[in-house]
Amino acid sequence: MKIFTAEKIRKCDEFTIANEPIASVQLMERAAQACVYWISENCKIHKSFAIFCGNGNNGGDGFAIARLLYLKGFDVDVFVKDVKGSFSQDAAINYKKLKDFSGISIKEFKDFQKERIPEQTICIDAVLGTGLSRKVEGEEMKIINELNSLQNIKISIDIPSGLFADKNIDENSAVFKADYTLSFQFWKRSFLYPETGKYAGKVVILDIGLHSQYINETDTGNFTIDDGLIEKIFKPRNEYSHKGSFGKVGIIGGSYGKMGAAVLSVKAALKSGAGLVFALSPECGYDILQTSSPEAMFIEGGKNYIENIEINQDIVLGIGPGLATHQETEGSLVNFLKNYSSPVILDADALNIISKDSSYINLVPKNSIITPHPKEFERLFRKTKDSFERSDLAVHKAIELKICIVLKDHHTQVITPEGNVFYNITGNSGLAKGGSGDILTGIITSFLAQGYSSENAAVLGVWLHGKSADFAAEKHSKESMQPSDVIKELETTFLYINKKVTKKL
Repeated sequence: MKIFTAEKIRKCDEFTIANEPIASVQLMERAAQACVYWISENCKIHKSFAIFCGNGNNGGDGFAIARLLYLKGFDVDVFVKDVKGSFSQDAAINYKKLKDFSGISIKEFKDFQKERIPEQTICIDAVLGTGLSRKVEGEEMKIINELNSLQNIKISIDIPSGLFADKNIDENSAVFKADYTLSFQFWKRSFLYPETGKYAGKVVILDIGLHSQYINETDTGNFTIDDGLIEKIFKPRNEYSHKGSFGKVGIIGGSYGKMGAAVLSVKAALKSGAGLVFALSPECGYDILQTSSPEAMFIEGGKNYIENIEINQDIVLGIGPGLATHQETEGSLVNFLKNYSSPVILDADALNIISKDSSYINLVPKNSIITPHPKEFERLFRKTKDSFERSDLAVHKAIELKICIVLKDHHTQVITPEGNVFYNITGNSGLAKGGSGDILTGIITSFLAQGYSSENAAVLGVWLHGKSADFAAEKHSKESMQPSDVIKELETTFLYINKKVTKKL
């Protein structure tokens, strides 16, 4: 799915109004109907709503939602900044319609008393929308802070009030903290970064029928990795194939005390469909690897840590899990990269070694994939003020170095050599455990070996990794799930995506 800026979303609305054609107030009604349908389907045990509306079109959405919820039999109270205030044209129309219903009380923000709101009442935020260009102050700031102190379920319409669609917020800004955000048609970039995404809660994208021509023809460099994209990328296995059809993977990693990382990576590569998997590890890991992963073959690269990397060009390499950063390992990796031209996947200690000397990063072969977490990225390039700036820097470096950067985060980003950014929307906080990154390395390496392009291997890899983690969390909980549980759930995810792409009569 494309991610548009607030300005492009506004133009998409205008294009739809002009070319469907549809009146702007009717498009607002369509958006409100989509919200009310979702709310009535998902909030059936709740009977009362308190809806907080601003003076702009976001407030207009709120007025329409209030009217439609009331018509469905819910109890509705509406709060506005000023009952005699000046509203946008469409908001004014819906405000006038709302006042015709004697059963809906309309009060001002200043009259809101949070102690009188029952816990079962759902609070709906329609105060400020995507057009926000200033810091929230005055009555709006006060009502947002009061609502944030409540334990009630909170729903934002399109975007949490106080949040910008495309950039970070200032420190100490007043932002509505939603449990759910019902976003119209598109994800906003701010939903996908840790500093701002925490305010959106669970994001639900509602299709409100914005014009497909504008969406298809308008360029963007930002996308979400969703099922639709994966269905285009994923290649089901040909029944007339053999192990040579699915490539050779070499996982270079492991050292004394860190063999588990290499084991996880090898297992993930095997479980992701690679034809043959090799583990180049030190002698101390021989028994561990051969016992835990009998399907893989072992290549000795040293005694207690990697001292020598020699491997054929026809093997696709994932380097780094548990590698350690001994001087001999550093020398071996640097010399290897100087003489190797095929794409590789670099993670963990391989990245830590490369970060020791600013010249090392230029040795990474073109179209390779690096998978840094935020601290590894900082060591490789530089410290950034926030995750938005880190993403911008990653785009610059991916273009400059002609590599893919998998920037790990809650919503991991795959950044391509063309500067496109793909945000993953699968996965959960259960992945915040040692070993999760080692699995991702094995998966991506496996897909690269199977003939996927670097971009598609990375995109498919992070999606599969996250989706498998979601299945694992359903079974074990986010707290108790382990990286090995994620590997087990790869089979569930493959069944899921194969079912989606299989042709049916």
